[in-house]
Amino acid sequence: MPRRRMKQKFSRLLSNLHFSLTLRIAIHFARQLLNTTFFMLVTVTLILIIAQVPTVNQTLDALGAIKPDLPRQYSAEQMRGLAATNAYLLEEPLPSTLKGFIAKIKLAFARFAPAQTPYVQIYADSPEGPLVAVFSLEYWLQVYTLLFWALLCLDLYRAVYFLRYRNRLNKKVLKPIADMAAAAAALSANNLSNRFSIEGTKNELKDLASVINQMLDRIERSYNSQKQFVSDASHELRTPIAVIQGYASMLERWGKTDKAVLDESISAISQETTGMKELVERLLFLARHDKKTLMLEMEVFDPTEVMSSVHRDAKLLSVAHHFELQLLGNAIIRGDKGMLKQLMRILVDNAIKYTPAGGHITLAMGAEGENCILSVSDTGEGISSEELPRIFDRFYRSDQARQVQSSGHGLGLSIARIIVVAHGGTLNVRSKIGVGSTFSVRLPISREARG
Repeated sequence: MPRRRMKQKFSRLLSNLHFSLTLRIAIHFARQLLNTTFFMLVTVTLILIIAQVPTVNQTLDALGAIKPDLPRQYSAEQMRGLAATNAYLLEEPLPSTLKGFIAKIKLAFARFAPAQTPYVQIYADSPEGPLVAVFSLEYWLQVYTLLFWALLCLDLYRAVYFLRYRNRLNKKVLKPIADMAAAAAALSANNLSNRFSIEGTKNELKDLASVINQMLDRIERSYNSQKQFVSDASHELRTPIAVIQGYASMLERWGKTDKAVLDESISAISQETTGMKELVERLLFLARHDKKTLMLEMEVFDPTEVMSSVHRDAKLLSVAHHFELQLLGNAIIRGDKGMLKQLMRILVDNAIKYTPAGGHITLAMGAEGENCILSVSDTGEGISSEELPRIFDRFYRSDQARQVQSSGHGLGLSIARIIVVAHGGTLNVRSKIGVGSTFSVRLPISREARG
């Protein structure tokens, strides 16, 4: 027990030492070489024993074919030319049972009086009776001893070689790791585009370099997205701030005496602050989503109420458009009612902005299989196929949208997609230039409703 504790303490001491990786690998290889010495010796022993089986069988067959010259004892003349050094007959044969097998094992290593060197006795049944042949082990022990020391010296030499020339191991095997460490140390926000070279690396190191490069790709995309987000947000906030500053200057110069300037400035400042408040709220929404702190108040409800409410609000929001509500079926979903109402208002607001006066906007709800479909269709200018993949990007607005409507921040559809994904649904869009667009929200029907 104390010995085991000492061994554990020694192992912990070695593990706490700050050896270099090269030295650790060299020590590991050296220890493995030494550990395999015993198994190599066992393997060689088995090979030597198996190699002697034919010689032993020939000797036993030769002895069984002749009668001993002495009483139950073979003479030296009879043993000449045979592998055995001596042989004799037992008075009674050993039984072919477990007890007899144990007796044969004991006999094999029992002391034979005339023998002066290590030996082994082999028992066999023969026509002359129960035969025992004595085989000397002197030669084989010499070979075995020489082999043992040869293997041990060779392993020690290789262990010392590993430890002494570990720098060669470092240059040949561990150089890619050193290169990767140097490249990682040089990475910064200014050179995130740098990648680890996989030339010269092999197997696991090549896979590691590829995985790290893929991770750097994701980090660079995220970092660039964050930079673009900050830049776009700053740009969007710069315009209303400049407008507010301009009208504040007008108020300071003429607003005190000119009522028209006062009314115009108050109205403009009110509009710009409202727009800034909306922008800040959307930015906070996106920030909560990015930080994984967006909370949903889930409940089971019929979205008919939400669609009817959004339809009523839309008719009050714009009298220049024709609105239609199509309730094509009932469905019960599980979600955040407030978030889904915000989602539909974003889609309706986009439809109003990009549909000319007199156009039609249709809100529809229906069931399709195990999904509830909420959609908003308009007869606006539509979106080109080249711009469709980007309309859900933050701060992105199509060229057609910029021409039709200058207001907006390009965050609505990004928020809409986040809300849909948070509910386990999908948001799809179909659009054609000059015809209009249809945004379809596919949400899973609640399991409570299915039951």
